[in-house]
Amino acid sequence: VVGCTVYNVWMLSDCTMKRLFTILLALLAPVMSLAQSEAQIIEKINAASSKIESLECDFVQTKQLKILNNSLISKGKMYYSKPNMLRWEYTSPYNYIFIMNQHQILLKNSSRADVIDVNQNRIFKDISRLMMNSIMGDLLKDNASFEISIAPTKGGYTATLLPIKREIKQMWTKLVLFFDEVSLGVERVEMHEKTGDSTIIT
Repeated sequence: VVGCTVYNVWMLSDCTMKRLFTILLALLAPVMSLAQSEAQIIEKINAASSKIESLECDFVQTKQLKILNNSLISKGKMYYSKPNMLRWEYTSPYNYIFIMNQHQILLKNSSRADVIDVNQNRIFKDISRLMMNSIMGDLLKDNASFEISIAPTKGGYTATLLPIKREIKQMWTKLVLFFDEVSLGVERVEMHEKTGDSTIIT
């Protein structure tokens, strides 16, 4: 990308790393079934997701900080095209763009743009793998990264992911996805941090 620099992952702020995982966890597949075992439900999600060629949606992100009474709300759009192209863009109250194109990641705000080669760093390679797995429907069978459980709840279904990998456990204690009973689509994602803060995406 012209005018951009390669960015070392160890120079990224904790906020940036959390933003990347936030993006990752907003991209899960849209099908659930009540009268089936967890393994069958996950397999059905994977099968449905594998048929997706492209996605486009709006999102609202609510950041709840333990030390503040007010919530921080941001909005944006997400675009995905098979097999490895993703654009996650915050449009309000600030502009921030995350783009994945094959093996490169672009991080861009109003003042700078940085390019990361995921093949040059193990952590970013893992992040990109998890992001693509989430879109392709494979995240819910990633037992190396998460302890996963799925259960019916009022108005739908809930998938709870408990991090196993050290890199993820350092930031999140629990990830919860809510599936609508009628549309069977993901309507909300919650990410709970060790600090007591949380991020909710609808």
